[in-house]
Amino acid sequence: MAKQVTNIEVKKNNRNRVFRYILRGDQVSNPDIAYDLKISLPTVTQNTKELIERGLIREVGELQSTGGRRAKALAVVPDYRFAAGIDITQNHVAMILVNLVGETLKYERVHFPYRAKEAYFGEVSRKLEAFLEEAKVEKGRILGIGISFPGIVDLQREEIAYSHALGVRGLRFQNIERFFCYPCTFFNDANAGAYAEGIYRGTPDRFFYLSLSNTVGGAVFDHGQLMQGDSFRCGEVGHMTIVPDGAECYCGKKGCLDAYCTAKKLSDLAEGKLEHYFEALRNKEEDAVRLWDAYTMYLAVAVNNIHMVLDSDVVLGGYVGSYIEEFLPEIREKVSGRNTFDEDGTFVKACSHKEGSALGAALKVLDTFVETV
Repeated sequence: MAKQVTNIEVKKNNRNRVFRYILRGDQVSNPDIAYDLKISLPTVTQNTKELIERGLIREVGELQSTGGRRAKALAVVPDYRFAAGIDITQNHVAMILVNLVGETLKYERVHFPYRAKEAYFGEVSRKLEAFLEEAKVEKGRILGIGISFPGIVDLQREEIAYSHALGVRGLRFQNIERFFCYPCTFFNDANAGAYAEGIYRGTPDRFFYLSLSNTVGGAVFDHGQLMQGDSFRCGEVGHMTIVPDGAECYCGKKGCLDAYCTAKKLSDLAEGKLEHYFEALRNKEEDAVRLWDAYTMYLAVAVNNIHMVLDSDVVLGGYVGSYIEEFLPEIREKVSGRNTFDEDGTFVKACSHKEGSALGAALKVLDTFVETV
C-alpha cells in the first residue's frame, strides 16, 4: 500500500512539473520537457497526453526541425479557466480578470469608499458580477477570487486582524466570503503586489517589494514564497523610524517612513490626483520639484536600509511605483550615494504591474489551482 501511494505521488508530481513547464513557456515539445526536467520521454509523453485529454493543453502545430522529425508544439489552453482579483482600498475597488496563463483580460478601478457595513461587500460582489458579465466569462470557469486588503491579514486566525486605512479590527474571512459565489483567497496588498512581481518573467528570485500607496508597506519574496513573519507582519517597513521624533504618522508614532513617503504627500499637491502631480513634475513646476526632492531623499534612506539588511533588489510598487520608472536614474543616484559598498543603485527597480495588488491576488488563485493539476 505504501509503495502504491508513493507511485501515485510520483506520478502527480511529474504531471504537475510538466504542466508548470508548459505554463512557463510559449510553445514547447515533449523532448524539450524531457531534457530540461530530466524525466524520461515516455513519461513526459504520457503526461502531456493526459493533459490534452483533460483540455488543459493542446497541440498548436510543429516546432522547427533540428535535423529529424518535427516535434509537436504544445501550449496551455488559456481560456480553460479564469481567476478574478479584487483590491480593496479606502476609497476605491479595483477588479481584474486573468486567464490560465496569467494574462490580464479586463481591469477596472472604481471609486467606492469602504464602509464597515455588511452592505459594502454585497455591493462589491454585485460590481464583480457586472464586471465578469461584461467580460462574457462563464461562471463555471471562474476558479475563485483573490481579495487584497491594506492591513494585517492573519491567515491562521482567518481574519483581517487590523487595517487602519479601513478602520477594521478582527474582520473574519467568513464574514466577507459569504457575499461571493466563488472560493475566496485573502491577501495583504503589499504581499499581493510582491506576488505579482515574483512570478513575472525576468524578476529576480529574491527581492523586497516596497509598496508606495496611500499607506506604505512591504513584502519579502524569496524563490516563489512570501515571507510572512510570526504575526503576518513581515515587511511592514512603513512603520520603521527614519527620522527620530519626526513627523507624526497615522499610527500615532513619530518619524515613520509612512509619514514621509505616503502617496498622499504627492497627490495632495494636485487635488488628490497622483497622475496630475507627475504631470506637474514632468513640467518641472517648482513646488512639484521641491516636494519630489524631499520625497526621494527619504525614500533613498529607506531603500538603502532595506538593501543593507536583505542584500537583494528592491522593487518600488504601489501607486507611486507605477509612475516611477522614468525617474529611476535620480532615485538610484541618491540611493547609491548612501550605499557603503561599491554599488551603482541598479538594485532599485520599478514595478512591472500598475494593477499589482489585484493582479497578485488573482494569480495566487491560479497557482493554487495549478498545484492540484
